[in-house]
Amino acid sequence: MQIKNIIFATVKHLPILTKVLLMLVSAALIPLMFPNTYSGEQYDYVEGSIWRDNDLVAPFDFAVKKSPSEIEQETNAAKAKQTLYFNYNKEAYAQAVERLNALTATHPYVNLKQLRKTLDSVYAIGYIQTPSEMPDFKTHELIILDGNIGSEHSPEEYITEFDITDNLLRDSVMIPNIVYDANRTQLELNSRISQLTTTSGMVKQGQLIISQGQTVTKEQALIISSLEEENSQRFQEHYSPFGRFVGQFMLCIFAFLALYMFLKNTHHPILEDNTKVTFVMILILLMSASTALVSYWNPELILIVPLCIVPVIMRIFFDMRVALYVHVTTIIILANMVPNPFEFIFYQLIAGMMSIVTVRNFESRSKFFVVSIVIFLTYSLIFTFGVLSQESTLDGLNLSRYLVFFLNALLFLLAYPLIYIFEKMFGLTTNLTLLELSSTNTPALRELSRNAPGTFQHAMQVANISEDLINEIGGNALLAKVGALYHDIGKVEAPLYFTENQNNDFNPHNELDNTESARIIIQHVRDGLSLAKKYHLPSAVQDFIRTHHGTTVTGYFYAKQVNEHPDQPVNLIDFQYPGPMPFSRETAVVMIVDSVEAACKSLNNHSKEAIDKLVDNVIDSKINQHQLQNCDLTFGDITRIRQILKSKMLSIYHARIAYPVTKQEPKQER
Repeated sequence: MQIKNIIFATVKHLPILTKVLLMLVSAALIPLMFPNTYSGEQYDYVEGSIWRDNDLVAPFDFAVKKSPSEIEQETNAAKAKQTLYFNYNKEAYAQAVERLNALTATHPYVNLKQLRKTLDSVYAIGYIQTPSEMPDFKTHELIILDGNIGSEHSPEEYITEFDITDNLLRDSVMIPNIVYDANRTQLELNSRISQLTTTSGMVKQGQLIISQGQTVTKEQALIISSLEEENSQRFQEHYSPFGRFVGQFMLCIFAFLALYMFLKNTHHPILEDNTKVTFVMILILLMSASTALVSYWNPELILIVPLCIVPVIMRIFFDMRVALYVHVTTIIILANMVPNPFEFIFYQLIAGMMSIVTVRNFESRSKFFVVSIVIFLTYSLIFTFGVLSQESTLDGLNLSRYLVFFLNALLFLLAYPLIYIFEKMFGLTTNLTLLELSSTNTPALRELSRNAPGTFQHAMQVANISEDLINEIGGNALLAKVGALYHDIGKVEAPLYFTENQNNDFNPHNELDNTESARIIIQHVRDGLSLAKKYHLPSAVQDFIRTHHGTTVTGYFYAKQVNEHPDQPVNLIDFQYPGPMPFSRETAVVMIVDSVEAACKSLNNHSKEAIDKLVDNVIDSKINQHQLQNCDLTFGDITRIRQILKSKMLSIYHARIAYPVTKQEPKQER
């Protein structure tokens, strides 16, 4: 029994458990994506800028590191004073004599005696090898090693290859008897460099390093940099990968919890559909993975990641508030994983806000390029004026940063294929898709126009009126228009059973009983859904097909059945539409307009009083039948709908003046 209760409770709370699982998995994956970029407390400063933080006091004793340029300068000085080591090659003279004697066979006319005399004089002084990597070796001191005994000498004491003018003797005979020892020389240099100090002083605990408002000097910048290195070293000594993961995991949880609370308190429909929650999590994970990839590659290029894709895609699929909140959640999570978090948040927050505002009316693909330009300009202006505020001049501008911003704006254009992919994966609908579907040249509407022209004209009328109404009371007017265009496409399967398509006195319902007629009429909803799937209409459009009659009954045939068979019980199910009832203001408006427009056509008297009464009766009937209880229409909205519908119907069905009839044909002037 207890197991059954657990299973029942699990199934009952499965939607919320799914949301919790999605957030937990996402919160765990994000920290695992990123490298360990944090290495102790870092400070936001630039040499020559104003120190904006509080007074910086040394938290412990630490050594001040020399700057890289100082270390390089001292290293170069050590190399300049480097001692070069050479070894005696006692076999060199004998080998040179053998070479000289061998020349008589190939060069019979050489003066062997003269060459031998020159050879002896050179080796008597010493023939030294010139190191190929040190053409300026004559500026260094030499140590000549003879076994384990070394003696200091000057390069000027010896003869080099450049001192021998006889090419034949130099190239074919001479072998250096003083040979360069590269290994011993390098060991000596390494020992000399290792003795160089990398520090230039000490800072004691409690010592003031810099005060708030001071300009960061070169010396202070070195001290702060040394403190950062010491922080990094101490951090690594106590670093725990598991502790880091737990901390970042919990920060992600808090961020997702804040997002959940926002959606919960605003009653946003995202939380009602776990598919949409999955979509949001995947979008955040996708941007997190991109940021992590750049962090591994080069953390300094972190701004190349087009994070503005998040708010733009969220704005296209949902609304501005959700777009901004999801974007803020994303950058807060990522700021904990990247270097320079304050700079990261500032850039991404401002750029995201600008992109959301720019994409507000997204009804053209060219808008992507406009948003891309706005993103580039936003990043560039923030960087330019940021440098100006820090350094009071623009001398510190790094032009490569503008290239990063340009690449960011260029990569933002990936939002276009991503939108298409997300539409197909999650069944979401954008205004771009709705614009394509609003064309009357789509296959579904062409079939409706060809096979059920009366229904097509009715759908066009309902679409135009619904669009105007939603524009007045608020909502997605384009969605209402498209939904109204397709709400009756199921009638193409049996067009003659609907009065708007009957062109003569023949009515096929006369040959059927009321139940069968009602079944055929109700069937157009199911047929419409089948056609919607055939033509790949998005679920948002299919909702209008499902809900435009709600759970009402086919009034004409139900009343006829009751009147013709007053003594027999009527099965209401046989005359009732399957529903569901409208659940948004767009679907509710289409239901009302559909009923009012159809009813107005059946009126014999289209006076203002008759139309006003009809509109009130239709709307009151929907309210009394509880068909509008699941949508978010207010009493004010319904009052406004009444007023607009009465005006629209009166203008459409107003009485026209009768044209006078002439009794004779007009004479043609010559």
